[in-house]
Amino acid sequence: MSLLHKLAPWPGKAVLTLSAVRQLFASSAVAKVRGPPAGCRVCPTRRCRFLGSPDPLVASVARHYSEDLPPQQREVRINKLEGDDTGIAEVRMSRQRARNSLGKVFIAQMFEVVDSLRQDSQVRVVVFHSEVRGVFCAGADLKERAQMSNTEAEHFVHRLRSLMSEIAALPMPTIAAIDGFALGGGLELALACDLRTAAASAKMGLIETTRGLLPGAGGSQRLPRTVGMGVAKELIFTGRQVDGEQALALGLVNRAVPQNQAGDAGYREALSLAREIIPQGPVAVRMAKEAINRGSEVDVATGMAIEGMCYARVIPTRDRQEGMAAFIQKRAPRYTGE
Repeated sequence: MSLLHKLAPWPGKAVLTLSAVRQLFASSAVAKVRGPPAGCRVCPTRRCRFLGSPDPLVASVARHYSEDLPPQQREVRINKLEGDDTGIAEVRMSRQRARNSLGKVFIAQMFEVVDSLRQDSQVRVVVFHSEVRGVFCAGADLKERAQMSNTEAEHFVHRLRSLMSEIAALPMPTIAAIDGFALGGGLELALACDLRTAAASAKMGLIETTRGLLPGAGGSQRLPRTVGMGVAKELIFTGRQVDGEQALALGLVNRAVPQNQAGDAGYREALSLAREIIPQGPVAVRMAKEAINRGSEVDVATGMAIEGMCYARVIPTRDRQEGMAAFIQKRAPRYTGE
């Protein structure tokens, strides 16, 4: 059991003595950072509580807090499939009591999971899905937000925005499996993924304007790039929710299927899509993602140059040689990601 876990008397609350903070500083991989992180209140007498902050030390503290939790107690965890599905990693979201709302612990654990996936060359596709029936992600935890000062809320939103950018920057394809509500930050999480599958009965929407806010975790930028400027403005201005079939017609999701009795049709469809991706050359797929993502941010001429650079990185790989050999020999290629 980690030091933080021993000292935290309430689930989800990291409460530390000052000496414990010093011990964490001494043992942390970011021990060179001096002083408490931005957004951290350190009481000079008895206790302190880390608040949402993009500071790297906070991520280190979060790892100390969650690393010894058994998988069933984590709000976010990785599950790597095996056998014919080797190469597919699932990000399972399981904050049962709060409908996967984006709270501090949830966000810290998601950062940890995304960092692990980024460094794993064996993962070819990532599927984000919920283990809470009837909901993908209900958005920001408004109960936590209500207890924050304006400064704390700014730090929290900055951290949430950074998380979505980290998900979007994962080198392998990502799929959001939407089997229920994906509202506000929940839809922003799905938009940070490359592809989306949904049950026809799922409900999606950037509803922030109904709360006197605007999308703050990338929704105002990613939704127009997904469905077009006019449709995005209409959905954001009205706060309207759409179901899976409507989302498919708008181009918000790639596939929509009737919900099944188990309530996981969107997830099953995401696995089906992932299984179409994993046989392809993993280096080529990653480079294709980079070319598309980077090229979409610039003019066509610059995008063509980016495509050329990505193509050049595929040429010397063993996978390219294997692909050519398999074609000539009329057999299925056996790609290794090298």
